[in-house]
Amino acid sequence: MSTRLRWLLVVGVLVVLGVPAAILFLRTHERVTHTEHLPPQGEASYNPLYVLGQALRADGITAQSGPRIDLRRMQLQPGDTLVLLQDNADVPAPTAKALLQWVEGGGHLLLRTPPLSKDAEATQGPLLDALGVDTEYYDSACKPFHIADDPGHVEFCRGRRFGVDAPDGIRVEREWGDDDDGLVFVRLRKGAGTVDVVSDMEFLKGTPRPFRADDPKDSLADGLHDTAHRDLTRYLLDPNYGKGTMWLIYGSRPPTLWSRIFYQGWPVWVPLLLALLGWLWQRSQRLGSVLPAPATERRSLLEHVRASGEHLLRYGKAPLLYDAVRRAFLARLRRRAPTAAALAGEAQVHAIATLLQWPHSRVQTALQVPPSKDVVALRDRIRLLIQMRNLL
Repeated sequence: MSTRLRWLLVVGVLVVLGVPAAILFLRTHERVTHTEHLPPQGEASYNPLYVLGQALRADGITAQSGPRIDLRRMQLQPGDTLVLLQDNADVPAPTAKALLQWVEGGGHLLLRTPPLSKDAEATQGPLLDALGVDTEYYDSACKPFHIADDPGHVEFCRGRRFGVDAPDGIRVEREWGDDDDGLVFVRLRKGAGTVDVVSDMEFLKGTPRPFRADDPKDSLADGLHDTAHRDLTRYLLDPNYGKGTMWLIYGSRPPTLWSRIFYQGWPVWVPLLLALLGWLWQRSQRLGSVLPAPATERRSLLEHVRASGEHLLRYGKAPLLYDAVRRAFLARLRRRAPTAAALAGEAQVHAIATLLQWPHSRVQTALQVPPSKDVVALRDRIRLLIQMRNLL
């Protein structure tokens, strides 16, 4: 079969099999578009005012976001607006004083009252105290906010209402609420600037509800999604809108590196941890039954020497013990008195007695080998040899 005929045969087989398969696939499958809503990522996951900042930038307004107030970095100007979502109790007194001086020069400050707390000793902070705002005797209650598209709309359901007793230099320009339940909004004038106090800012937040996999649309419904929220936000930002920079202080911290690694990096560190545990298990020492501890040496050198001497004495080897002591005495005698050591017999006994100034008979008794069965004579001669050796 030629090469050309072989390729024609292969193409024919592919056409015969591929065309029916393609027709079957197109008849049994349908193209469907499915939109998958993912949870917020990056700054949107920890900045509740992220949507507000994006909306302001789309409207041509300069907007800057930050977790905390940093007056050195911000360099607030008279036409700027500061949206303070951060808890006012965390604002120190020097910072509160600097903010009020900036407001008096033409700034616009938008802040909220502290959230409801079970702590009876919780304070509202020096900033609200300087404005004459009192939240101690007020609770939370919804306030109707009717618009044409949503006549049954309510706001400020999660915030704490308040009362206002403006001090000298501050006057109440507008307020919203009643005397019995308290206010939900007040606009104060201080010098050339404005301070707006609201009971809560849930309508400004980008993600008021956590992400829900079963209903992602509900999770993505941000505060500015509703028309009523947009109208209320535009009204609150009106005093300096378009004049300067919008500073959005959201009062929260981005997730730490370790939390990101733990919650988002688990597909990496879990297999690595299992591999490490498996390697440690493979390299670990296998443990069997418990073995008894090896016997340790309990006898000292002196005990060994004594046991060896008792063994020789028990089996009639007493002359060996005497001979060892006698050799030790003669070895020292050769070092201390070579002349006496070179003699033999009675001459040596006489020389040793003269050297030690001992009686001749005593030295002669010490140098005589005792009988093998006479233990008393053995001990006496060994004692004498040791005394003579020590006197040399």
